[in-house]
Formats: sequence, C-alpha cells, structure tokens
Amino acid sequence: MKTILTALGFGILLLNCQVTAQEPSALDAIAKDRVDVAVERAIKYLLTRQNADGSISDRKNDIAMTSLAIMAMAATGNQPIDPTPQGKAMRRAIEFVTDEKRQDDNGYFGNKDGSRMYGHGIISLMLSEMLGMGLDDKQDRVTRERCQKAIDLILRSQKHPKNWQHKGGWRYSPDAGDADLSVTVWQLMALRSAKNSGLRVPGAAIKDAVDYLKRSYKSNLDAKGNPVDKKSGFAYQPGGAPEFTMCAAGMLAMQVCGEYESPFVHGAADWLLEHPPAKHNKFFFYGTYYYSQGMYQRGGEHSKVAKKLTEDLLLNLQAREGSWQGTGQEGGAGKVYSTAMAVLALAVKYHYLPIYQR
Repeated sequence: MKTILTALGFGILLLNCQVTAQEPSALDAIAKDRVDVAVERAIKYLLTRQNADGSISDRKNDIAMTSLAIMAMAATGNQPIDPTPQGKAMRRAIEFVTDEKRQDDNGYFGNKDGSRMYGHGIISLMLSEMLGMGLDDKQDRVTRERCQKAIDLILRSQKHPKNWQHKGGWRYSPDAGDADLSVTVWQLMALRSAKNSGLRVPGAAIKDAVDYLKRSYKSNLDAKGNPVDKKSGFAYQPGGAPEFTMCAAGMLAMQVCGEYESPFVHGAADWLLEHPPAKHNKFFFYGTYYYSQGMYQRGGEHSKVAKKLTEDLLLNLQAREGSWQGTGQEGGAGKVYSTAMAVLALAVKYHYLPIYQR
C-alpha cells in the first residue's frame, strides 16, 4: 500500500510540473480517485465488523460504535433504504440501536454500553440524522420516539445545577455538576440536528451551550464580549490552554449552530493553521475529524489547506484491509472507531449528512 501511495504521489508531482493553475482537472481527478477508493475500502471493512445482533463494533461501547459506523456510511452516500449490502447493514444496525433494550426508561443510552453521556450524544446525533433518510414508517416512528427521549435527557442534564463557568455544558453523567468541551460538543450537535429534524428543542438550550463554548475559548473578552486574542483556541474546560483537538471541536460546534462568522470561529481557524493535525497527536482521529469538517465550513484557504493535509495523513495510514487503527489511549477504542472517524473526516467532499452541510 505504501509503495502504491508513493508512486501516486510521484505521479502527482510530475503532473504538477505539467499542468497550469488554470487546468486543475487532472490533479483533481487523482485526488478524488484516491479518496473514493480509500472510503470504499473503509466501508467494506466496517461491513465485516457487523455482528449477528446488527451491531458494528470490535471492542466496547457497541451502541456508540455502531452509531459512528452508521454515520460514516451515511456520510458517504449510503442510505438504509438502499438495496445494497451497505443499505441492508445500515437497517440492521439502526434496528440494533433502536431496540428498546438499548435505552433506559429515562431515555439514556449511555449506561447500556458504558459510553456514558459521551456515547449518548453520538447516538442521539446519529438517530436525528437518520430521520427522513428513507426508513419505513414504522422504523421512522420508532427512531423519532427514541431520539426525542434521548434529546429530552440531554436537555434535563443541561439544567442540572452547575457553577457559572460550567453552565450550559455537559460532562460524563447526566447529573454531573461540571462540564467539559469534548462531551458538550456531541450533545450540542445532537440538539442542533434534532431541532433541524423538527424535534422539540428550545432555542435557549442551544444558546446556553454556545455560551459555554465561548467561555472555553482562551482569551480575555472586550466590552462587546468578543475575544481580545484574535488568534487562539478552545480548551478542554474554561480557563485551560487551547489544544488541537478541542480547538477543532469547538470551532465545528459553533459553526453547526450558525456562528460561521463569529470571531471565536475565525480565531480558532487561524490558530489551527499554525497547529495542524499530526499523527502523533493524542487523539489523532478524533481531532482530525473535527478539523476536517470545521475547516471545510470555514472555507477559502483554510478549507484547501485542511483538505490536502487530512487526505495526505489519512490515506498514508490506512491499512490494507481498509481500516485505520489509533495509537495509545485512542487505540483502545478499536478499529471500528478509528475507521469511522477517518471516513467522517474524508467525507467533507460528499456533503451528504445534513449536520455537516455548509
């Protein structure tokens, strides 16, 4: 695989010497072919990880991992109504997630597979994104009911008493008295997606969550509430230092909520130009997913730089079987996790999932 990619890279270099800036089609075709082939191989790998009960997982947290795999398939143009192996796998996977055994009476998914509020946000986002994707009436009704119960739990959890710094955010349990940006981002994207899908989500909940994100941005604020530091980033918790993964996550979450021209978004995007992803990052796949999607939303030079860097990094790390594997703590999440996150990062070119459309 490495030899093939090296040869392909050499071919691009030769073309770059022969094709003018006004003739990008040959280069674009090669880039598209490489990404398309990589994504197709990755989806085929995910299909091999589907278990007899319909789940798609190779480690723990099977409901959350299945939900990530479903989103990866949907992000690359597959739908559960399709009469294809991918479509059939998605239907079985959705049936697994929406089985009444996966969600408790309070609407909580996170205590069923041990993924806590982190996984609950992922699952809720997936369910809301699947609404209107061609499910039959019965499955659509079940999905909508399960999703609304999950969203209601997110809303109740947000109202649990917290101090002013953590107000509006979430952490690992529904009754947590503090918050962090990593967990908060998934809940916020789930709320935004659910609202777009017509579920009951008060606008105040989204505003409070966005305010929490702003407090997580490392900068003093001026009299108008804008950051004094024009180039900075989001931290894991308010008062912390910005770092790659959380900066990318906070930027995308604000964009999903319509804050495309916010100075917080502009500052984070510029900070990320100077602090790009690297394969030695602690949570490389997690951060690269946010980085790719967020910089695409930013557009312009930010989008071009991020697209090339993301593709170069991920395509060189893909295994022969089509999977990706994290390292360190991220490696413990398994190949389904890393592969799904890599596909979601590469899927900016397709624009299929409503939550990520610019």
